[in-house]
Amino acid sequence: MSQDPSQINYEHELKILEHQLDQLVALCKQLKQENQSLRDQQMGLMSERAMLMKKNEIARSRVEAMIMRLKSMEHDYEQQ
Repeated sequence: MSQDPSQINYEHELKILEHQLDQLVALCKQLKQENQSLRDQQMGLMSERAMLMKKNEIARSRVEAMIMRLKSMEHDYEQQ
């Protein structure tokens, strides 16, 4: 029993389509994983940025306080 050539062609096209679909599903899984990884990385960077901004603000406040103390000391020294 031989198959009809059109049936063979149909099965071949179906196998190609099935393979392409498998590739698409694999790509979707990969992109979903990459997306999650990028979201995790973004959250980490946002957290790090907030921490650095807080440290920067503390350092700025300390420098301003030192400048004020130096100006006060300079003023007291000039008054003597």
